[in-house]
Amino acid sequence: MKRGIDYIGVGVGAAIFNNKGQLLIMLRGKKAKNERGTWEIPGGSVEFNETFEQALKREVKEEIGVEIEIIELLGICDHIIPSEKQHWVAPTFICKIIKGKPKIKEKDKCEKLDWFTLEEAEKLPLSIITKWDIEQLKKKYISFFSSISKSKIHQKE
Repeated sequence: MKRGIDYIGVGVGAAIFNNKGQLLIMLRGKKAKNERGTWEIPGGSVEFNETFEQALKREVKEEIGVEIEIIELLGICDHIIPSEKQHWVAPTFICKIIKGKPKIKEKDKCEKLDWFTLEEAEKLPLSIITKWDIEQLKKKYISFFSSISKSKIHQKE
């Protein structure tokens, strides 16, 4: 039996920001569990007897080789992928890197990674869950992200 297909799977995601207010997003590779060819925040499956926080720290370390601090819960989403007949329940946490520099550790699952503003990210082919995450980030932190955008505009002048 497969998680997310034969029964609802549980996954976790890390909305990791740098000091410029950019979000770390990865391009899903050929051996990703779903939504290959889309951009998604780091994360993965929760294993039996593992908390969300433990799973997230483990998955981020496995995928991109960094240690994170979990700041707060952004929200919980029903990540339903009709075209692949999958259903995941996925909490996303806002995080920051406390040790290491992100690099691809699972080359078959992740083809690229980069930092994007939310506006830049919205122009990418995003996974369903990452679209949802960005919508929630913009709703919850609208004043924070608008102040970053304004400061970038003033720097160009």
